[in-house]
Amino acid sequence: MRAVRFHEYGGIDVLRVEEVARPVPGPGQVLVEVRAAGIQPGEAHIRTGGLHERWPAAFPSGQGSDLAGVVVEVGPHVRGFAVGEEVLGFTHRRASHAQFVVVDDVNLVSRPTGLAWDVAGSLYVAGTTAYATVFAVDPGPEDTVVVSGAAGGVGSLAVQLARRRGATVIGLASEPHHAWLTEHGVLPVEYGPGVAERIRQASDGRVDAFIDTFGDGYVALAVELGVRPERINTIRDWQTAAKVGARTYGEGAAASAVVLGELARLAACGQLEVPIARTYPLEQVRDAFRELEQRHTHGKIVLRPQGVSAVIHPAI
Repeated sequence: MRAVRFHEYGGIDVLRVEEVARPVPGPGQVLVEVRAAGIQPGEAHIRTGGLHERWPAAFPSGQGSDLAGVVVEVGPHVRGFAVGEEVLGFTHRRASHAQFVVVDDVNLVSRPTGLAWDVAGSLYVAGTTAYATVFAVDPGPEDTVVVSGAAGGVGSLAVQLARRRGATVIGLASEPHHAWLTEHGVLPVEYGPGVAERIRQASDGRVDAFIDTFGDGYVALAVELGVRPERINTIRDWQTAAKVGARTYGEGAAASAVVLGELARLAACGQLEVPIARTYPLEQVRDAFRELEQRHTHGKIVLRPQGVSAVIHPAI
């Protein structure tokens, strides 16, 4: 099969698509033919070595956690899944950017009717991270919550989940994404110089919680705005969070098939929109990460390992 590999830390150019042995499922595992697999900013940071102390790579390293596809083989003692079943799920083995991947049966859920492959294959990391960030700051109907990177893969889901709790949500994003935020009940605010004053104006001077999906000084901004540390959550700026006592709930805090199944149900019935920015065939993985690392994408970028040509999704 074909799979993404890198043999050393570095930039996009270290990524290769190589022929590797097709894996065989063991007890409690299934082999999935991957139809869609989302890519994440964290994978880029792991590849460059920027997260070596936290998540070191063993070479040659694969990539990918998110996946959706069809079960083609089952190992002994598998519970609840059969050959031919359509599934979505995750792996912690950095292996889903490939044509086939072995997955533990406890990390899979059935694909709900009506859930698009691209959405199913990009829901786990962004979805569970967004779920955890909202859980961490616990917004309610009386609260005003600010979300940085509000149009990104995690942010675009976090703003919707916070709105489902009844909170007033202020989303920090560039102007081209303001219409989408407004359509989803979010108050858009331009990031950049002067953002603190713009937030104060949008919030009438009171911010109760802050979800940081971007890093780059937003934890300090939340403190400046008067948010209590226990109601600040960041998935990027761990160092500042440790200094001020903010929370750092992310994917690991909600990494379960139960949470993924609930998010998939919401997405399938139209109660949670998962924006898809663009899809790429596996062979164009470098182009996919080149676009991702510009950090201006609205929603998710998805690999299609079965060779479907690239698709640009229309702006919403």
